[in-house]
Amino acid sequence: MLRRFIGGEIGVGEALAWLIAVTVAITVHEFAHAKRAERAGDPTPRAMGRVTLNPLAHYDPLGSTLFLVFGFGWAKPVPVNPLAFRHPRRDGVMVALWGPLSNFITAAVMAMPIRFHLAGDHAMPLMVIVYANLLLGVFNLIPLGPLDGAHVLEGLLADRARLRLYAFYGRYQRVMLIFLLLVLFVPAVNHYVFGIVLAPVHIMMSLLIGSGPGLW
Repeated sequence: MLRRFIGGEIGVGEALAWLIAVTVAITVHEFAHAKRAERAGDPTPRAMGRVTLNPLAHYDPLGSTLFLVFGFGWAKPVPVNPLAFRHPRRDGVMVALWGPLSNFITAAVMAMPIRFHLAGDHAMPLMVIVYANLLLGVFNLIPLGPLDGAHVLEGLLADRARLRLYAFYGRYQRVMLIFLLLVLFVPAVNHYVFGIVLAPVHIMMSLLIGSGPGLW
């Protein structure tokens, strides 16, 4: 969205709405990770100052900026100690899952005033917040490290399969990083991957608020 603003395709109001929406989405996402890890028995997020809704605590100079400009990116990862979890496998899955889940919940809550025609002049900013949260939630469910979907998959696999997955991530970590860079900076790859991610986002947008205003 901000890339479109820089290119003169959208106005200041829409760019500001996107900035606020991304800030909300990232903050909610990382707070949910931190809070769920703390509830699982891990004091690390609290000690590192991450159990907070202060956006500055969760801002990653690279990943968050990429999300602002390109629509793909990440926040500062929440440090956790799985050995401190009461139920390591289950809690590991839930800590990873609560990031995207919190975005979907936020999107649903923000969509209610629009769905019931109560938003008035605030419909457009709320729609952008709904969209940003759905986008971040869906993107993070992709099962590639270091996204949340990879951690969820790890926790659901049997021990032998999980070890094979670890080996795969270790062997192809650089390849996945190159793939991410291609997604961000090569238009042909960006368009294809973006289309895959946007398909479920648009379906959920339709279910939550109906037809969108063409901002996405």
